[in-house]
Amino acid sequence: MKIAISSQGKEKESLIDLRFGRCTYFQIYDTDTEKLTAIENSAISSTGGAGIQAANLLLNENVDAVVTGILGPNAVQVLKASDVKFFTSGIKKISDIISDYKENKLEVKEY
Repeated sequence: MKIAISSQGKEKESLIDLRFGRCTYFQIYDTDTEKLTAIENSAISSTGGAGIQAANLLLNENVDAVVTGILGPNAVQVLKASDVKFFTSGIKKISDIISDYKENKLEVKEY
Protein backbone atom coordinates (compact mmCIF):
# COMPACT_ATOMS: atom_id res chain seq x y z
CA MET A 1 0.00 0.00 0.00
CA LYS A 2 1.23 3.49 -0.84
CA ILE A 3 0.32 6.41 1.39
CA ALA A 4 0.84 10.01 0.23
CA ILE A 5 1.37 12.66 2.91
CA SER A 6 1.26 16.37 2.04
CA SER A 7 4.55 17.77 3.32
CA GLN A 8 6.44 21.01 3.85
CA GLY A 9 9.77 19.33 3.02
CA LYS A 10 11.52 16.26 1.62
CA GLU A 11 12.83 14.72 4.85
CA LYS A 12 11.05 12.32 7.19
CA GLU A 13 11.43 14.94 9.93
CA SER A 14 9.57 17.54 7.83
CA LEU A 15 6.14 18.64 9.01
CA ILE A 16 2.88 17.78 7.32
CA ASP A 17 1.47 20.57 5.16
CA LEU A 18 -2.24 20.83 5.88
CA ARG A 19 -2.87 22.19 2.38
CA PHE A 20 -3.32 19.45 -0.19
CA GLY A 21 -3.25 21.13 -3.59
CA ARG A 22 -0.71 23.79 -2.59
CA CYS A 23 1.68 21.71 -0.47
CA THR A 24 5.33 21.85 -1.50
CA TYR A 25 5.94 18.09 -1.54
CA PHE A 26 4.19 14.79 -1.20
CA GLN A 27 6.00 12.11 0.70
CA ILE A 28 4.95 8.64 -0.38
CA TYR A 29 5.37 5.80 2.08
CA ASP A 30 5.23 2.24 0.76
CA THR A 31 4.04 -0.09 3.53
CA ASP A 32 5.41 -3.16 1.73
CA THR A 33 9.00 -1.93 1.32
CA GLU A 34 8.91 0.69 4.13
CA LYS A 35 10.50 3.09 1.65
CA LEU A 36 9.74 6.82 1.84
CA THR A 37 10.02 8.91 -1.33
CA ALA A 38 9.47 12.65 -1.72
CA ILE A 39 8.08 14.14 -4.91
CA GLU A 40 7.59 17.79 -5.74
CA ASN A 41 4.02 18.96 -6.07
CA SER A 42 3.98 20.38 -9.58
CA ALA A 43 0.47 21.77 -8.97
CA ILE A 44 1.64 24.27 -6.34
CA SER A 45 2.03 27.13 -8.82
CA SER A 46 -1.20 26.49 -10.73
CA THR A 47 -3.48 29.47 -11.15
CA GLY A 48 -6.49 27.19 -10.70
CA GLY A 49 -7.36 23.55 -10.21
CA ALA A 50 -4.33 22.80 -8.01
CA GLY A 51 -6.24 20.16 -6.04
CA ILE A 52 -7.28 18.27 -9.16
CA GLN A 53 -3.75 18.41 -10.57
CA ALA A 54 -2.25 17.24 -7.27
CA ALA A 55 -4.79 14.40 -7.10
CA ASN A 56 -3.87 13.26 -10.61
CA LEU A 57 -0.16 13.45 -9.71
CA LEU A 58 -0.79 11.04 -6.83
CA LEU A 59 -2.92 8.73 -8.96
CA ASN A 60 0.03 8.51 -11.37
CA GLU A 61 2.09 7.35 -8.37
CA ASN A 62 -0.53 4.64 -7.64
CA VAL A 63 -1.27 5.81 -4.10
CA ASP A 64 -3.91 4.02 -2.06
CA ALA A 65 -4.35 6.60 0.70
CA VAL A 66 -3.80 10.30 1.39
CA VAL A 67 -2.95 12.00 4.69
CA THR A 68 -3.51 15.76 4.67
CA GLY A 69 -5.44 18.52 6.35
CA ILE A 70 -7.82 20.07 3.86
CA LEU A 71 -9.00 18.58 0.57
CA GLY A 72 -11.21 20.52 -1.81
CA PRO A 73 -14.33 18.90 -3.25
CA ASN A 74 -12.87 18.50 -6.75
CA ALA A 75 -9.74 16.74 -5.48
CA VAL A 76 -11.92 14.50 -3.31
CA GLN A 77 -14.02 13.57 -6.35
CA VAL A 78 -10.94 12.63 -8.41
CA LEU A 79 -9.42 10.53 -5.62
CA LYS A 80 -12.70 8.85 -4.60
CA ALA A 81 -13.19 7.67 -8.19
CA SER A 82 -10.03 5.57 -7.69
CA ASP A 83 -11.03 4.33 -4.21
CA VAL A 84 -8.29 6.27 -2.44
CA LYS A 85 -8.73 6.35 1.35
CA PHE A 86 -8.51 9.62 3.30
CA PHE A 87 -6.85 10.29 6.64
CA THR A 88 -6.22 13.50 8.54
CA SER A 89 -3.60 14.52 11.08
CA GLY A 90 -2.64 17.52 13.12
CA ILE A 91 0.72 19.23 12.66
CA LYS A 92 3.30 16.46 13.10
CA LYS A 93 6.51 15.20 11.56
CA ILE A 94 6.12 12.80 8.64
CA SER A 95 7.89 10.07 10.64
CA ASP A 96 5.31 10.45 13.44
CA ILE A 97 2.43 10.28 10.96
CA ILE A 98 3.84 7.03 9.54
CA SER A 99 4.05 5.64 13.08
CA ASP A 100 0.47 6.74 13.73
CA TYR A 101 -0.62 4.98 10.53
CA LYS A 102 1.10 1.74 11.54
CA GLU A 103 -0.59 1.90 14.95
CA ASN A 104 -4.03 2.72 13.46
CA LYS A 105 -4.05 6.11 15.20
CA LEU A 106 -4.82 8.30 12.18
CA GLU A 107 -8.29 9.76 11.92
CA VAL A 108 -10.23 8.46 8.93
CA LYS A 109 -11.75 11.37 7.00
CA GLU A 110 -15.12 10.76 5.38
CA TYR A 111 -16.12 12.81 2.36
